Amino acid sequence: MVTGAAGLLGQKHCEALAEAGATVYACDLSSKAATSVANGLGPHHVGVALDVTDDESVLDLRSRLMDEHGGVDILVNNAAMNDMVEHHGPGSESSKFENYPVGLFRQVMDVNVTGVFLMSQIIGSIMADAGKGSIINIASTYGVVAPDQRLYLSPSGEQTFFKSVAYPTSKGAVIMMTKFIATYWGHRGIRANCLSPGGVENGQNEHFIKKYSDRTPLGRMAGSADYKGSLVFLASDASRYMTGQNLIVDGGWTSW
Repeated sequence: MVTGAAGLLGQKHCEALAEAGATVYACDLSSKAATSVANGLGPHHVGVALDVTDDESVLDLRSRLMDEHGGVDILVNNAAMNDMVEHHGPGSESSKFENYPVGLFRQVMDVNVTGVFLMSQIIGSIMADAGKGSIINIASTYGVVAPDQRLYLSPSGEQTFFKSVAYPTSKGAVIMMTKFIATYWGHRGIRANCLSPGGVENGQNEHFIKKYSDRTPLGRMAGSADYKGSLVFLASDASRYMTGQNLIVDGGWTSW
């Protein structure tokens, strides 16, 4: 089961699991988008409309999952809100810490933290009852280190965008929640780990891509498929003695 399945990385997470032999439930707010992702994976995969912040929506999914498959082996909590530089024009004043709207902060927390909580609690309980399962929470390098606001300087030196407080705060919470789940349910056969990606190239301007790449030891931003192997590792028995950990895959970004 993958939440946020229609997103840039969500689609690749679904592909990775399908290629490894899993039956994938691709979950997204949009039923049309979720179904499109599932259909693209081939037969036997399922697209599901899901609001991760709504416990009734998650409970309905649990009932459907139990009726159709009787259980679940892998849960990828990928759905998230993220303020990205490519979505903002110059002079985005609302991205400043001093101006950041509390309503937007709460919304990010609801999706990024409460969503992980509800999915892990309601769907993870199926795993606990079965005595096995892998929960993979998608965090971020910005759950480990603070954003480097210098990345968002224009060629003229103007600060055109600030990475907000909400996203890194939420991802730090996800990493700690993962450790809680790992220790709480470890004796019931559940493993819980984080995958923390670095920045993914996705239509950003050339100046930003160069600055990010220059700051990365491997000299480039990630491609959307660069996390497929890591995800399968965490989902499979290849990581059977690994739990409560944060696997950082960032081209070396957090090494300095």
